[in-house]
Amino acid sequence: MITRINATVLFAKNFDSCVAFYRDIIGLKVKATDAGFTAFEMGEQELAVMDIKNASQMVTEGAIQPKKKGSHRILLAAYVKDTDKTYNALKAKGVKFIKSPTTQSWGQRTAYFQDPEGNIWEISHFLPSEK
Repeated sequence: MITRINATVLFAKNFDSCVAFYRDIIGLKVKATDAGFTAFEMGEQELAVMDIKNASQMVTEGAIQPKKKGSHRILLAAYVKDTDKTYNALKAKGVKFIKSPTTQSWGQRTAYFQDPEGNIWEISHFLPSEK
């Protein structure tokens, strides 16, 4: 039975740009590299970027559809200690946010940006509950 995800792999049409984004802008530490593949450390799990051509050969071209316009986009949600501080730090590094920090009705402070492939990231933390 599947009990946890050990890695998230993002397919990239512009592999070098995507790797540079996660390594140089987001600041993730490279764990492993191979031709068209880079894995980054993220706690107990990995975030990896794979060139979409390599993914097509590994899985199948029919499933990956490398020539399809647009991309396979997903939303990745990550907890941070302070959404506003992380937002400001990433913005200072040139990350363009699609939504600035907002407090949701359920008490979560969220902000959203995209990577070079259009994948959406949510950074967030829960505000202390008022008692």
